[in-house]
Amino acid sequence: MTLTPLHLLIVCPLVGIAGFVDSIAGGGGLISLPAYLISGLPVHTCIATNKLSSSMGTTVATAKYARSGYIDWRLGAFCAAASLCGAALGANIALLIPESAFRLLMLIILPLTALYVLRRKDLFSEENCKALSFARTVVLSSIIAFLLGLYDGFYGPGTGTFLILLLTRFAHMELHRANGITKVINLASNLSSLAVYLLNGQVLLPLGLCAGAFSVLGNTLGSRCFTRKGAAIARPIILLVLCVFFARTVLEMLGIL
Repeated sequence: MTLTPLHLLIVCPLVGIAGFVDSIAGGGGLISLPAYLISGLPVHTCIATNKLSSSMGTTVATAKYARSGYIDWRLGAFCAAASLCGAALGANIALLIPESAFRLLMLIILPLTALYVLRRKDLFSEENCKALSFARTVVLSSIIAFLLGLYDGFYGPGTGTFLILLLTRFAHMELHRANGITKVINLASNLSSLAVYLLNGQVLLPLGLCAGAFSVLGNTLGSRCFTRKGAAIARPIILLVLCVFFARTVLEMLGIL
């Protein structure tokens, strides 16, 4: 696969914007994956290379949460192990699906995921749920980590949102604790699926590393420019990128591009 300056010009700025949006409102994956797809790269290469750049951004975010004391490492170890297994399985399943079928699948899944994420209102309430025993929390959280790890390895966008929702609702975690565990699960799934894609030669390293630097920059700027109106800023950007992706994919399927 030949990397051109056009790929860099399309992908890197959009991935930087994705990092910015993700840090203030979530949903960055709804921008970063379509960014790669819009550039015209093969689907599996897009998913694989996106894992590299998102892993860099997630590593920075996880380190920040760890320094703030928001990560329960005893619980996080179990969840990370489950996520590693799920993501490896998901990535291997993704590699078995033909590109044409995968692109059609994306036309269905991506808009539905975007609709769910963008329409959420007070999704993560801090209701006082009765705390579960540590053993029960480990079991429920590990199941959630495995299933969402599988989804992240297979596809990805919206994983962080779904994780926080499930951890708060079913594992009865407080929001700050769920956020911390989410970062651990997400980082584990990113690294596990990235390893699978690397072993199968699907990752464009120069593009992924360059885009990853933009992702880190976007996350850093976003965390400093956090605003209560973050969702209002994020929604039009996500919708614009998704519309471009959707239009390009339809035109490709019709043989116009």
